[in-house]
Amino acid sequence: MHAISQGGRKRARIEIIPLIDIMFFLLASFMLVSMNLASAKSIKVDLPIAQTGDPENKPDTLSISIDATGGVFLDKSPIGRNELQSELRRRRALQPNLRVVISGDTDVHHGVMVAVLDRVRAAGIDTIAFSTRLDEQH
Repeated sequence: MHAISQGGRKRARIEIIPLIDIMFFLLASFMLVSMNLASAKSIKVDLPIAQTGDPENKPDTLSISIDATGGVFLDKSPIGRNELQSELRRRRALQPNLRVVISGDTDVHHGVMVAVLDRVRAAGIDTIAFSTRLDEQH
């Protein structure tokens, strides 16, 4: 605040320009964090390469990751394959429009991926996507 002299009295004035700058900075920071939130929900796996792909960054999306050893993770938390189906049923009851993105390491056996996909479908979830990375050479 700056004081302005006006006939012997000082009047306080609030500078609003720095306040606007701070608000824009906070807005930009929150937007960047929210865009990276979806990728932070899954563990790091070596994704297979695909020519096409569509980013799935919606708030009602669950991330299932399968590492090279066949370990299954639900939003970065390890979970057994048997518990996966019951947990997905529980979450689907809370969110009927639940989506699942499966991220599988390139070294995972096809049978493990199919078993996880089967458990997701058995839980009643129909909107399923597989995570890939784009081919940077093309």
